[in-house]
Amino acid sequence: MISPDHVSRLHGRSGAGRWSLPEQAFAEALERSGASRFKDTTPSRDAVAGYLETLHLDDLALACACARGDERAWEHFVTTFRPVLYRVADALAPGGAGREIADALYADLFGLEERDGRRRSLFDYFHGRSTLAAWLRAVLAQRVVDRARETRRSVPLPEEEPLTAPRPPGNDGSPDPDRPRLLARLGSALGGALAALPGRERLRLALYYTQGLTLAETGRALGESEATVSRKLDRTRRELRRAVEQRLREEARLTAAEIASCFEYAVGDWPFDLREALPVPDS
Repeated sequence: MISPDHVSRLHGRSGAGRWSLPEQAFAEALERSGASRFKDTTPSRDAVAGYLETLHLDDLALACACARGDERAWEHFVTTFRPVLYRVADALAPGGAGREIADALYADLFGLEERDGRRRSLFDYFHGRSTLAAWLRAVLAQRVVDRARETRRSVPLPEEEPLTAPRPPGNDGSPDPDRPRLLARLGSALGGALAALPGRERLRLALYYTQGLTLAETGRALGESEATVSRKLDRTRRELRRAVEQRLREEARLTAAEIASCFEYAVGDWPFDLREALPVPDS
C-alpha cells in the first residue's frame, strides 16, 4: 500500500497536472507497477517506496492519461512518439510493412475493447520501469516478429503437395466457382454497412482512404486533432468489420466458412469501387 502523501508527491513530480490526471488514477498506475515488480512477494514499505522513486514518472503519467482518453495527452503522444515508432518500424521492416504495424498499434494503445464496463488500453501494461520510448520500441519489435511468423506460417513450403485437390475452375477462370457469388455478397454487405454509417464517419473514411489525405490533413478538414482522426478511423474499421460479418450472416445467410472466404477473396483483385461507395460531397 502506498501512502497518500507519497502518491501526492510523486503525482506532483510527474507533471500529471498537465493532463488533468487525478491522483487516484495515478495511484492505481503506481499500484499496478508495484504489483508487477514484486509479484507474489510481500515487500516492505521502504522497498516499495525505493522502487517507486526509480520510475519514469512523467512517462507513466502520460501513459495513464492517454489510457483515460485525454485529448491533450494523446496530441502530445502522437506528436512526440510517432517519429520514434516510424524510425523503429522502418529499421525492423523496410518497405512500409513496419509502418503499417506501427499505425495499427494506436488502436490497441487507445483501447477499443471494453471489459467490465472499462476500456482496456495497452498503456495499462506500461509500468514506468523503462522510458515510454523504450517500451514502445519493444512492443513494436514484438509485433513485427509476430507478423513475420504469421506470414511464414501462411506461405507453403517449396514443392509442397496440396492437401486437397484443387476445385474445378469456374466460368470466369477463378479456382473457386463460388468466388463471384461470395464477392457479390460481400460488396452488397460492405456497401450497406458504409451507407449506414453517420455522415461524418463516412466523410472521414472518404477523405483518408479515397482522397489520399494524411491524418493531419483529414483532421484539419474536419476540425479534429490528428490523434482523434487516428482513433476514430481505427474504431470505424472495426465496427465496419462487425457490421459486414453480421449482414453476411443474417441477410446473406452465409456460413462461417463462406464468410471467411469472402474476406480472403477480397484481398485479391476485387472490383469494389470504394470511391463510389464513399463519395465526397461538394463543398
